[in-house]
Amino acid sequence: MTKKIINILSIIGLAASLGYGIYLWKTGVLTSLSSLHTYVAGYGSWSALFFLAFQAIQVVLPILPGGLGCLVGVLAFGALKGFVFNYVGIVAGSLAAFALSRYYGRPLLYRFFSTPLIEKYDRWMEKKGRFARWLAVLIFFPVAPDDYLCFLAGTTTISWRSFTTIIVLGKPFSIALYSLGLTTLFTHLITWN
Repeated sequence: MTKKIINILSIIGLAASLGYGIYLWKTGVLTSLSSLHTYVAGYGSWSALFFLAFQAIQVVLPILPGGLGCLVGVLAFGALKGFVFNYVGIVAGSLAAFALSRYYGRPLLYRFFSTPLIEKYDRWMEKKGRFARWLAVLIFFPVAPDDYLCFLAGTTTISWRSFTTIIVLGKPFSIALYSLGLTTLFTHLITWN
């Protein structure tokens, strides 16, 4: 039942984001980067706090693709601040996902994720000590199912310290690739004034 609710929330979140994006486009906010920055600055520090919370929550409840959040962060706040806000929010969400699965255990995985996905990554945990190495490698690259891996890690014997170290050191590279790569692609697709 939970998987179905998450899928529905994801569809609603994507539709709401598209709708809000169209609204911002029609009102002129998305016609240039300067218009977008002025709009975001109008909310003061609340815009940064809202964005940090959004990035953290989207790791635990994936309402939107994480890459989209990274793109929004860089476009709305600039390359450096956007990267920092993306990083802090995603790290906070990753730690929260780990904490939830550490508390609730494997039943939480089956409520949120598909059995084939769980079985695929369970094979990595067959040998003791292997999971932490694979986690470190996968978190470093932007193509892995990071959200799931954070939940999965909480059900293993990996320590809080090891998990936090892997997330803190491994996330910057993948977030930078998502943030800057998607921004470059986006700016090539859209002509900014």
